[in-house]
Amino acid sequence: MLFNSAEYALFLPIVFFAYVVSGLISLRAQNIVLIVAGYVFYGWWDWRFLSLIVLTSIIDFAAGYGMDVTPDGKARRWMMFSSLAANLGILGFFKYYNFFISSFVDAFAGIGISVNVPSLNVILPIGISFYTFQSLTYTIDIYQRKLRATRDPVVFMAYVAFFPQLLAGPIERAVHMLPQFSNPRHITPQGFASGLRQITWGLFCKLVVADNCAVIVNRIFEQPAPIQGSLIFVAAFFFAFQIYGDFSGYSHIACGSARLLGFELMQNFATPYFSQSMPEFWRRWHISLSSWFRDYVYIPLGGNRGTRLRQAGNILTTFTVSGLWHGASWTFVIWGFLNGLFCLPRLFIGEPLGRFVASGRWPVRLATVTFRMGITFLLTLVAWIFFRAKTVGQAYDAIASLVSPTLLTDPTASLRALGLLSTTLYAGLGVASLLALEWVQRDKAYALDIETRPATLRWAAYAAMVGMIVTLRYTGQTLDFIYFQF
Repeated sequence: MLFNSAEYALFLPIVFFAYVVSGLISLRAQNIVLIVAGYVFYGWWDWRFLSLIVLTSIIDFAAGYGMDVTPDGKARRWMMFSSLAANLGILGFFKYYNFFISSFVDAFAGIGISVNVPSLNVILPIGISFYTFQSLTYTIDIYQRKLRATRDPVVFMAYVAFFPQLLAGPIERAVHMLPQFSNPRHITPQGFASGLRQITWGLFCKLVVADNCAVIVNRIFEQPAPIQGSLIFVAAFFFAFQIYGDFSGYSHIACGSARLLGFELMQNFATPYFSQSMPEFWRRWHISLSSWFRDYVYIPLGGNRGTRLRQAGNILTTFTVSGLWHGASWTFVIWGFLNGLFCLPRLFIGEPLGRFVASGRWPVRLATVTFRMGITFLLTLVAWIFFRAKTVGQAYDAIASLVSPTLLTDPTASLRALGLLSTTLYAGLGVASLLALEWVQRDKAYALDIETRPATLRWAAYAAMVGMIVTLRYTGQTLDFIYFQF
């Protein structure tokens, strides 16, 4: 079920009503309503894969309980290994079986050996990477004695199947979310209003920014190579805002929907395109996943301990694994590796322009900050090309066009020929509005967080936001959220 669909517009009020009524009975009844809502929400896509969520919940609840009551270190390690093997085994089979089989066959073909290994027509369960990682935080934190296991299976199943963030995050930690399922929630007028504001902002990011950008990006990337460099730059630019508007929009709707029910999810984006370095970008982009890989991959590898070469290896390994998490393709692996590579200069040379920001006069500071933001944004564009491309070859062709003289040509004629001029105008207005609002509200969790502003300004902003959604939104076929494929 899509957040930007008529079905969800009907589903959310029904769940809210059932949730409020069940709260008059007991907290457990409320949690049962959330489990049913989560299963209906997920099963709307394909009910057959509900068995995987139930299986994951049963395995990790049992493993967590066992580790909590067992003092024996060997037994605890065995239970932790069982949880990891089951979760990663399910994830690996559905998401990576064909990828590794085809890579294995291609590797032998490269040295002249023909290997016949059957591939399978495996359907990737939607959101499997997200709920698998969320459930794993529970067993890992219990094993590391950061968390006590819950004794209530209803609480744990509601945590795993919580519908606002079930399909695409944020990837919550059990230590943060389980107490919210174990204790009474309170729906306040302020929280309800804040939830509606954040949902509205999320719909703007998705319908106005992401969907309009998607039309441009898809049309350009469908063209046969070679494509002029200026057109590739237009596609890369709008893809950066397509994926940002799409994914941050989902996160905002998720957080807003959860707040309507009295829950607080973590902030998943913090104006990442205003970052002044790649490490800062990754502290602001998809915060729940970046922090997951930091805590459960980078730090166990050694983190920032050891020599700088060792630290660099840990960074590259973490980012490469993160790329593979995003998809079973070498384009994602290269995307992850590139982002790790772009983070290394800060490790070895620090920030050579930092003193201008810290102590220079304001024109120098402004120029330096703008320059650093621009370089960081351009690096993300290069990496996003690999993320968007269907094949490594297509990505290489796009990069080659970017460094060719055609980068300096005017793309207007090509955009007109592709029928994209009006869509480019709508997308440009959406991107400009997003950047302006996020800059003004950069110290807030989301741009429409304006409850402290004067009432006249607030209602004018709400009217303007709804007006832009109505007039500038993409009116074609409803588009899925990009991260559903992960």
